[in-house]
Amino acid sequence: MSRLILLGRNIKKYREVNHLSQNELAEKVDLSREYLARVETGCKRISLKKLFAIADALEVKCSELVDFA
Repeated sequence: MSRLILLGRNIKKYREVNHLSQNELAEKVDLSREYLARVETGCKRISLKKLFAIADALEVKCSELVDFA
């Protein structure tokens, strides 16, 4: 399975743990909901800057988002 898909699944998992909708998380990190949805499905790449912003918004370490074990 692609690392982009695994990254997207982790972002979605932590977003749901934090009870955030895609709209809410997208607003917090200055992304469109559509772009975030494509990141969560592994269809779009994301910059490190935005990945760090997502980790901060979800209150997790960036390493947790990229842990594919």
